Amino acid sequence: MKKYIILPILTVMLCITAKAQRLAYVDSEYVLQHIPEYSSAQKQLNALAEKWQSDIDSKFAEVDKMQKDFIADQVLLTDVMKKKRENDILLKEKEAKDLQQSKFGYEGELYKQKLRLIKPIQDKVAKAVEEYAGRESIDIIIDKSSVTLLFARPTFDGTNDVIVKLGYKPGAFAK
Repeated sequence: MKKYIILPILTVMLCITAKAQRLAYVDSEYVLQHIPEYSSAQKQLNALAEKWQSDIDSKFAEVDKMQKDFIADQVLLTDVMKKKRENDILLKEKEAKDLQQSKFGYEGELYKQKLRLIKPIQDKVAKAVEEYAGRESIDIIIDKSSVTLLFARPTFDGTNDVIVKLGYKPGAFAK
């Protein structure tokens, strides 16, 4: 019987506590679009990724050519020659896959470059969000770009305040 009395009281207390909190949301992607260093970093990362992908594609093209040549020459080769060519193809394919992994894999070069170029900007935005929350006495700020919102009042949007806090002009880019 006590469970049936305590549960509604606990629910009411949680609702009262939840209503006392102030909430805002920020669109971090929109904020990042207003930071020139972020655009520059993205361009650098894209250029690196394209160059590395081109190198990897050429390695895989070599593997493909070696496989086609092997298939064409296979009837003329001895067993020893076949084994050597197959091993050469496997070695070249492994090199290509290793290069791909070292550039694009988990904690590969692209990941390290992202950390080097993007992380300081994200830290700067996080600090601005924290300062905004402190100044406005906001308890919770949700990132609109990574969380689906079913409803949000425009008065809760702190995106432009964060852009201004970072020293940039809001509205310079279309949303």
